[in-house]
Amino acid sequence: MAGRVVVAVGTKKGLFVFSGSTGARRLESRGPFFPGMPLNTVLIDQRSKTPKVIAVPSSPWFGTTIQVSKDLGKKFKPTKSAPAFAADDGRTLKNVWSLAPGRDRTDFLCGVEPAALFRSDDGGESWEKVAGITDHAHARQWHPGNGGLCLHTILNHGGALHLGISTGGHYTSRDGEKSFAPENSGVGAGFAPEKFPEFGQCVHKIAAHPDRPERLYMQNHGGFDDPTLGVLRSDDNGKSWKSIAKGLPSDFGFPIVVHPHDPETVYIVPLAPATRTCPDGQPAVWRSENAGEKWSKLSRGLPKKDAWFTVLRDGMDIDGGRRPSIWFGTTTGQLWRGREGGESFECVASSLPPIHSVKAAVV
Repeated sequence: MAGRVVVAVGTKKGLFVFSGSTGARRLESRGPFFPGMPLNTVLIDQRSKTPKVIAVPSSPWFGTTIQVSKDLGKKFKPTKSAPAFAADDGRTLKNVWSLAPGRDRTDFLCGVEPAALFRSDDGGESWEKVAGITDHAHARQWHPGNGGLCLHTILNHGGALHLGISTGGHYTSRDGEKSFAPENSGVGAGFAPEKFPEFGQCVHKIAAHPDRPERLYMQNHGGFDDPTLGVLRSDDNGKSWKSIAKGLPSDFGFPIVVHPHDPETVYIVPLAPATRTCPDGQPAVWRSENAGEKWSKLSRGLPKKDAWFTVLRDGMDIDGGRRPSIWFGTTTGQLWRGREGGESFECVASSLPPIHSVKAAVV
């Protein structure tokens, strides 16, 4: 299976899986799985000898399930249960926004709406809340962003667990998930009365590279009147943040990803703040090869005009190939592949439902 790329695409109306050799011009397509059901996140779990595709359809009518495929997206089987609030909690699960590997091979962490964190120690068969954040003193003070009150980023990095909550901000546990603290120094909320509050920021996504434990990158909803609040970097493992937005056409956007082989290389998709679509209808991925000090535009192969789509927070990924491709999906149903780290783009699928999540891996 070495040298085969797998791309799992969660959409508004089901899951699609694309696969083929890394150099192939056309990929095999399977799906839709869970037709008609929205998926906000997908995971390709490579911790065991047999990689798994794990999907989380969250239907307002049929509820949420954790679906596991051990054959790279040919067949799926549900686990025995999905995350859920206790009957006396007062909160009801609406959506699942993130699924991430835990510390052990069978551990998973799951972020949901309303913002809370759940853990499974048995491969997703059973779940329990992570009380340190789910019952945090701030939890009942968080407010929904435009997409809901969601815990969307789960990142084990630098000996800490980092969470992104919209609109709660960046929270970190440095004691094995027993307690969590807001770490938002330098993370702005230009839409709020207090520009730099302790918490309440509308963080959009957080990313990092394991080779740089002290560094994190953030795409943040800073505020329309200040173009320095939206794209940020931390050099002290999340304790403080600074702007790296200089040179970008906009600091507003949703996804941010780091090159798998180079911790200095980071990618974003800037959007026009007022419309949340490509600036001037001209889509581009922007890349920095020096940790955000300087940015360059990557648009070869993308539409030159009249492309008014959005790329959502979980809608971009980069595979781990020797010469990796960057992948992103749009709210107008296109899946794009940028070969050689984004040097040239091609449309892999043009007529999918609106795309919420893209995960890519070479297996």
